[in-house]
Amino acid sequence: MGWDQEATLAFETLKKAMINPPVLALPDMSKPFIIETDASGMGIGAVLMKEGHPIAFISKALGSRQQRLSTYEREMLVILHTVTKWKQYLWGRTFKIRTDHVRLKYLLDQKLSSPSQHLWLSKLLGFDYEIEFQKGRENVAADALFKVTSSELNALALSTMSIPLVADIKRSWEEDSKIQSIIQDLTRDPATHPHYK
Repeated sequence: MGWDQEATLAFETLKKAMINPPVLALPDMSKPFIIETDASGMGIGAVLMKEGHPIAFISKALGSRQQRLSTYEREMLVILHTVTKWKQYLWGRTFKIRTDHVRLKYLLDQKLSSPSQHLWLSKLLGFDYEIEFQKGRENVAADALFKVTSSELNALALSTMSIPLVADIKRSWEEDSKIQSIIQDLTRDPATHPHYK
């Protein structure tokens, strides 16, 4: 599958996830968190989840210096970025990190050969985590976050508000006699219902 096909599939998956309620779940602190991460040459993306329900999303474009990092380093960068951003959820709790880079699963067993590896590992000290390998095809949400371009995100935001959601809301008005009464009152005199427009 080529980049265009993957980006289209990722965009469609993200669009479906964002327009089907509930989009985000509330965190249940009694259950373990799971972070799904992914990185490309252009950006990083991650999803914080509980029992398969997303709680938060992170997506970030990489700068030119970061784009030149190896795949291993970019994948490690997204892990550090997400653990730092979501530390209020993760500190003092056991959590899993899922990545599609198999070498990271053995992060704690590897011989650290560069100063950056020492620095990265030191930033994860104190967290109780386990890194799991997850095939890229199974990591759809995190993968979709950085493959969607800004114009596609704008289209996504517009389509979720203007096409299916607004049409569903308007249809529900037609079936609701109370709303119909309010609409008729507002048509005659806008001051009749100050909390409606």
